[in-house]
Amino acid sequence: MKLTTQRITARLRYPFRIARSGSSAGDNTEITRIVVALEHEGITGLGEAVPVPYYGHTLESIEQTVAEAGPLVGDDLEDVDRIIDRLLDRFDSERAAVSGIDSALHDWLGKRRGVPVWKMLGLDPAQTPPTSMTIGIDRLELLPEKVALAEPYQVLKIKVGTDADVETLTQLRRLAPDKRVRVDANCGWPPDAIVPRMLQILPFDLEFIEQPTKAGELEAVRAARAESPIPLIADEDSVRPNDVPRLDGVYDGINVKLSKCGGIREALRMIRDARSRSMQVMLGCMTETSLGVAAAAHIASLVDYADIDGHLLLSEDPFTGLQLADGVVRPSDAPGLGVHAVA
Repeated sequence: MKLTTQRITARLRYPFRIARSGSSAGDNTEITRIVVALEHEGITGLGEAVPVPYYGHTLESIEQTVAEAGPLVGDDLEDVDRIIDRLLDRFDSERAAVSGIDSALHDWLGKRRGVPVWKMLGLDPAQTPPTSMTIGIDRLELLPEKVALAEPYQVLKIKVGTDADVETLTQLRRLAPDKRVRVDANCGWPPDAIVPRMLQILPFDLEFIEQPTKAGELEAVRAARAESPIPLIADEDSVRPNDVPRLDGVYDGINVKLSKCGGIREALRMIRDARSRSMQVMLGCMTETSLGVAAAAHIASLVDYADIDGHLLLSEDPFTGLQLADGVVRPSDAPGLGVHAVA
């Protein structure tokens, strides 16, 4: 078994800005990601690892983690649970790298068995909810152009968390009066301002509010939830499986992202636990290529809300294979993750 990494570069259509610092793209249009390749018995599985400074990941830390991970993966690639347990026991703080290895492992297993990952997991992509199309924080004069580009999508997710929230949503609703709209504050509201800010934007007919304040302000969120007629969804507070129990009764639901939690195996654990607590589940992604989004797409049929549009924000995607119809991102029927590099 051999693990290797390769850096790839892609470009976004627009700079991707959110209220919280430490995003994976920021003001740049160029992003660099890591492709993890797992080679064994003549088969190569691929996964994508996304460095997010907010969680302490860098390109270099991902490369170093993958370089050290080989002996822990071993040659018995069928035992996914034990492999991921070993990796997380050693590299718990480098879950983006573990996610890349986990995706490459699932891709390898699917290719070896000749089935797509969703079928290997006993899932049905026909149950996948439509993805939202994300609109980052930007100049208001660009909003009409962004909404026009998002016309094929049923759901819009607008980034808020600035003094222009009401003005932005007012213009958005003029441009898209019939769309489903969800908002993401990305930790941008002060704890004592959650309720006032929430009440300001409720008239815009919102599906939910994601991560209103910075991670850890659970009592402030609990109090706001008591006054909120719409769900509050945790993102920065929802990182790994151990976070789910403490969010029960605080948030209405969680956002699961493979790069944060450590891949498909850990995401499934979070989803199962949240379901057992009657919490809603959203599946998100980072700004990444179709390779990274594909890993999420294979399990998206399990969730209430999908936000797996990272590859749709790119001006050119270096990978292909995902399907898009009526605003729904679905995996292909090809073995493994079902994506390959654009020739």
